[in-house]
Amino acid sequence: MENSYSSLSVAIEALQKEGYTIDFNLVEEGVESKSLKATWKAGQLEVVRFYRFEGMTNPGDNTILYVIKTDDGKKGLLVDAYGADTGPVSQEMIDKLNIHNE
Repeated sequence: MENSYSSLSVAIEALQKEGYTIDFNLVEEGVESKSLKATWKAGQLEVVRFYRFEGMTNPGDNTILYVIKTDDGKKGLLVDAYGADTGPVSQEMIDKLNIHNE
């Protein structure tokens, strides 16, 4: 895993080659995989690393790519816009995603 990537698409491609193939979505209590029809609560996952990407032409295009591993061995990625209103998310999940931002 590199310390940085030139773009979001380059990062996703490289991390998928490392086995982070599940597409996670943020939900109120944690993350879900629609393809696996499964959900993991914040306490059941680890944010291994994160990468920030800023839009070159539009500041609203800012995203964070979270590299996630679940307690049952699933590995995947969560792409999330930062600074945007993402809806209701539990405080435990917010804390989990902010752990590396301190």
